[in-house]
Amino acid sequence: MVYLSAITLLWAFSFSLIGVYLAGQVDAWFSVFTRVALACLVFIPFTQWRGLSRRLWLPLMGLGAVQLGVMYGFYYQSFLYLSVSEVLLFTIFTPLYITLIYDALKGRFSPWYLSSAAIAVAGTAIIQYASLSEQFWVGFFIVQGANLCFAIGQVGYKFLIEKEQPEIPQHKLFGWFYLGALSFAIPAFLLKGNVEALPSTAIQWGILVYLGIFASGMGYFVWNKGATQVNAGLLAVMNNALVPCGLVVNILIWNRDVDLTKLAIGSAIIAFSVWWNEVWVKRRLAATTTMASVK
Repeated sequence: MVYLSAITLLWAFSFSLIGVYLAGQVDAWFSVFTRVALACLVFIPFTQWRGLSRRLWLPLMGLGAVQLGVMYGFYYQSFLYLSVSEVLLFTIFTPLYITLIYDALKGRFSPWYLSSAAIAVAGTAIIQYASLSEQFWVGFFIVQGANLCFAIGQVGYKFLIEKEQPEIPQHKLFGWFYLGALSFAIPAFLLKGNVEALPSTAIQWGILVYLGIFASGMGYFVWNKGATQVNAGLLAVMNNALVPCGLVVNILIWNRDVDLTKLAIGSAIIAFSVWWNEVWVKRRLAATTTMASVK
């Protein structure tokens, strides 16, 4: 949980940085390519190339292409239709996708994990409920595409590590993840990118470097590693902890208007969902497992 909490704080800045300085100003596909390429450069020196099973490196590349490459494609496009707050609002469904996908991979259905995710979604909805723009349906479906890709990536990585249990440290594997993302980002930029909308200021270049090295390069590795150390319920809950953190950043740095009462109530509900998952759900699952073993 420490890993997930640390990256939540790191990513809290990303929404506003993209919405304020990049969206509509810098070509979205160039932003995707730059972030993925810089993230890849961070981990290439640590990557193990020899003696690695295809059952590891090939799925890792696929997960990277989906979680980073395709997800970023959806994510950056969504800012062309939605405000920062609307993008944040529509991310609240990610926890539900996480619990459902993980249970599907495990060949089971766990309503207890789903209950944790549902509570977190309710808390986030309270924080982010607001009037929506006329183009919100287009933006909504674009963000859901990003949410699904993000959920598939982190859950798939968690499932892969649990299944294969590699002896190799994860930081020596993660370069393959970024290579997979790069295999999507390069052709996407070449086919759809606009070279006339490249960064034009030092601030824009600086933000892309920060997002590439830290938010993407370090962020996704630490987040996905953290995903392997918690249950699916807590992973789902932590995906929505980003919303109150992102709004606090907006308040402190950009002084954006926000309903502090709704922020407090919604944050309290998200905190409750963490307690619910870590105390009540774990007890319930432990009791169910014990009963099953006795039978």
